[in-house]
Amino acid sequence: MAKKKVEEKINLDSILFKCRDILRKARNSGSFFEKRDMMLTLVFLRFIGEKFEDGVENLRKNLIREGLDPDDEAIKAAFLDDPTFTDGTYNLPMDARWSTIIETPAPKLNVALDTALHSIAASSKQLKGCFVEGTFTTRNLAPNDIKQVVDEVNKISHKAFGEEKDLIGRVYEYFLKEFAVNATKEEGEFYTPHDVVQLIATMVEPFDGTLYDPCCGSGGMFVQSTDLIREKRGDIRRINVYGQEKEAATYRLAKMNLALRGISHNLGGESDSTFTHDLHKGLYFDYIMANPPFNLKGWYDDNQKNDSRWADYQTPPESNANYAWILHILSHLKALKGVAGFLLSNGALGDSDTLEIRKKLIQNDKVEAIIILPRELFITTDISVTLWILNQNKKGGEYHGRILRNREKELLFMDLRTWTENPVKNESKKKVLLSSEQIQKAAGIYHTWQSEGTDGANYAVPELYRSVKTDEIEKKSWSLVPSKYIEFIDHDLEIDYAAEMSRVQKEMREVLAQEMKSQKMLEDAFRGIGYGIE
Repeated sequence: MAKKKVEEKINLDSILFKCRDILRKARNSGSFFEKRDMMLTLVFLRFIGEKFEDGVENLRKNLIREGLDPDDEAIKAAFLDDPTFTDGTYNLPMDARWSTIIETPAPKLNVALDTALHSIAASSKQLKGCFVEGTFTTRNLAPNDIKQVVDEVNKISHKAFGEEKDLIGRVYEYFLKEFAVNATKEEGEFYTPHDVVQLIATMVEPFDGTLYDPCCGSGGMFVQSTDLIREKRGDIRRINVYGQEKEAATYRLAKMNLALRGISHNLGGESDSTFTHDLHKGLYFDYIMANPPFNLKGWYDDNQKNDSRWADYQTPPESNANYAWILHILSHLKALKGVAGFLLSNGALGDSDTLEIRKKLIQNDKVEAIIILPRELFITTDISVTLWILNQNKKGGEYHGRILRNREKELLFMDLRTWTENPVKNESKKKVLLSSEQIQKAAGIYHTWQSEGTDGANYAVPELYRSVKTDEIEKKSWSLVPSKYIEFIDHDLEIDYAAEMSRVQKEMREVLAQEMKSQKMLEDAFRGIGYGIE
């Protein structure tokens, strides 16, 4: 019996695969992006409906604990017909509830789903921008097709999947994996894997204050960071999140994601480019976490030439936005205390056309750590990337219960490219997973280096990390490539050459002896048939 139970365990990927298969065969289901957005909207309705049902059930239990009968008409009218929730659960009109949707006959489902979206938009300002009204009647799937998809989505319960990780992001990630050819990083169609976000959050520790992501995508950075906050501090109300996203569909997805998780957020009033229209201009944040598009082209226009974000540096090159992201992030960090962790392609560590900006960043003591990551951590690219950490306070003092030492004119370099022992199965590009133990180890190296009592001058482990003074970086032409500073051990030097040459000599003797024996046998054979070989 137990064996049968294991076999019937619901698998999120299999549900999504079935939905994708139904939509692939259905008429009028639209493009890849339209299919994806339809699925995400259905999952959103499912989740927000299930949370409402859980909220009502909790209210009933509380009433019973208070000695009240929740089935009494007066009590029901006072507490349950128009319930008020204190935990971020949204009160849904009757026609927006999943219990209403799932009971709707197939021929009326498209209209019922759009009616639910309209009711939610009309009753909640916070949820209004999470979806496109008219999604389902515009596509107008055949009754059997929409009914099959809704029945599959009904199997996706946050009780089974959603409390552990970023589920909307997980659904998004699934469609990226399955249709990666349609989704490129530059188009904004990208999802940062859970382990990479956890590494950044564990390093930066965004436990209280304000957290900003200038290219927030589906909001995964926020969701997974608040998971860490819950684990460490227990109260996500200690953090306020701000973000911006260029792609309209992804902007809606981020709002949906954050609303579902009860995370207070400000993503600006619209989707727009961070470079041409900074929606949070003039605001400064305690923490910034980001995974900007790698090597983004087409970011620049003439209005950017004298932008205040790089007024103290040089204008970043038009051909690549990497340093525009760095300077944008720096411009939003709180003076004297702000910390940022973000990913960039490895080329940013030593590009010649950004030398002067990099030199000044180092001289101004803004860069604290450079951590090069293993290849194949991502779904849509297999390149190795670098985690940069900027810190406005390298002078030391108290930070999250730790006493930090003065780290002025010091940088920490780490090289994690050999951390590839955790294979990921059944993925296209992502083949490596950072384990929680590895994440804690990397963060421990960084936090120990920061802490009072550590000797920065002698903080090093060959082939893993090393603390370096900026005068040494100057001698290396302001390069931030970790391999220029971390000691590399030439393992060939560990060989006992006398013993090795003796072994090779013995093997060669045996080879030559065998060769001579074979040659003699060949000569004898030819002589035996009357044809000697001279």
